Amino acid sequence: MMTTILFQGDSITDGSRGRSDDPNHILGHSYVYLIGSKLGYDLAEKQPLIINRGISGNRVSDLYARWNEDAIALQPDVISILIGANDAWRSMDGEPSGVTDRFGRAYKILLEETRDVLPDTKLILLEPFILKTGATEDRWDQWQERIQLYQKITKELAAEFGAIFVPLQAAFNDACRRAEADYWIWDGVHPTSAGQQIIAEQWLSTVQKSKLALL
Repeated sequence: MMTTILFQGDSITDGSRGRSDDPNHILGHSYVYLIGSKLGYDLAEKQPLIINRGISGNRVSDLYARWNEDAIALQPDVISILIGANDAWRSMDGEPSGVTDRFGRAYKILLEETRDVLPDTKLILLEPFILKTGATEDRWDQWQERIQLYQKITKELAAEFGAIFVPLQAAFNDACRRAEADYWIWDGVHPTSAGQQIIAEQWLSTVQKSKLALL
C-alpha cells in the first residue's frame, strides 16, 4: 500500500518547489527533495508519494488558514511540519502581522483539528532553528530567546499529540565546529544546501529509529 507523506512549512520547506505536476521540480530543492530522493529509492517497491506544500513567508496561522485544502483534503498518512521562522521574524521586525504572537495557540489548534479529522495520520514536528549570522546577528539575544520559546512549544506539542519530534538546533550548532555559521545558514534563518542536508539527515535518522519507521 502506498504511503503519502506531506511536508508543510515556510520557505525552508518550500525550496522554490514547482507548482505544476512536473516531477523534476515538484519537490523543490529543500530538505524535502533530499528526503524524498532517499525514501523514493529505498522504498521503490512501495512507491511512496511525497508531497511538498511549504509556502514561503508562512507562519503557523497561515498554515492553519489553508489546512483544509493543503493538508486535510490530501488525506496523508504522515504530516511533517517545520514552522516558526516567520513567526519570529515578523515579531522581531515589529510588523503589524507579527504584533500578536500566535505561534503556540495556532499550532495547537492546527494539531487538534488534524487529530480530530485525521486520527490515524502520523505527525512529525521539526524543531525551528537559527544560527548567529546575517539577519539574526544584531539582536541575537532576542532572536535566541524567541526561537528557544518556539523550540520548547514545539517539543511540548509533539509530546501532547504523540508526534515524533525532530531536534535540529543541536545539529546546526555541532556543524559550526566544522565550518562557520553562514556556511550552513546563509542569513541566520535560511539553510544553504549543506544546511538542508543537516535537516534531511536528522529527519531520516529520527523517524527511521521511531515507531514511524518507514523502511
